[in-house]
Amino acid sequence: MRVVLQRVSRAAVRVDGATTGAIGRGFLVLAGFAPTDGEATLAWMAEKVAVLRLFGDAEGKMNLPLAEVGGGVLVISQFTLYGDAVKGRRPSFPGAAPPAVAEPLYERFVALLRAQGVPVETGRFGAMMDVELVNDGPVTLMLER
Repeated sequence: MRVVLQRVSRAAVRVDGATTGAIGRGFLVLAGFAPTDGEATLAWMAEKVAVLRLFGDAEGKMNLPLAEVGGGVLVISQFTLYGDAVKGRRPSFPGAAPPAVAEPLYERFVALLRAQGVPVETGRFGAMMDVELVNDGPVTLMLER
């Protein structure tokens, strides 16, 4: 599983012009899945996202997790995180799980985040999505398990 996590002031996703998910302060999470991902990987990633201390405390240090700032997570499926552009000019995606495998992994990841007590909004799996965000500082992490 690969995740790109961006700390945001707000983020929203639209499909066919309709908003399917929106958050205020929190994380925009782009999540890609491999065919070998299983429960342990999903659980590890959900817990990691929930407990990462990326928000400033009273002294401005990144020391607070989502729960302490009342944050939420907007999760967007993103198979292109498994893109391979080493050869040629067009990426291939041999490491990405096919949709029939990836969609249940995506749904389970969202459920595990919610089980951590995290407010979660989502896009629509497999849809063309317009994602809008306002960065909350230059805080972007890549996580892989």
